[in-house]
Amino acid sequence: MIDWKAKLTSRKFWTAIAEFVTMLIIAFHGSQETAMQVTALIMAGAAVIAYIIGEGLIDAASAKSGGTVILPGVVDADEEDDEEDAEI
Repeated sequence: MIDWKAKLTSRKFWTAIAEFVTMLIIAFHGSQETAMQVTALIMAGAAVIAYIIGEGLIDAASAKSGGTVILPGVVDADEEDDEEDAEI
């Protein structure tokens, strides 16, 4: 079964889509300017989709845990302030 969450948040997937569409535009004698604009729109749309899915996953995990979700490698701004205060 296809993991659509992983596909839709993958930069490689969106790069492949953008490349395919760009080649179609050029193959049908579209201008390079048009191809570049369409590619930019696809990549911008991909960023929005990835952000929405990512936020949805975080919200779902937060709802399941009943509180705060701790993501590996992400530092909470409040914790950073507490650490700075402790050093002073």
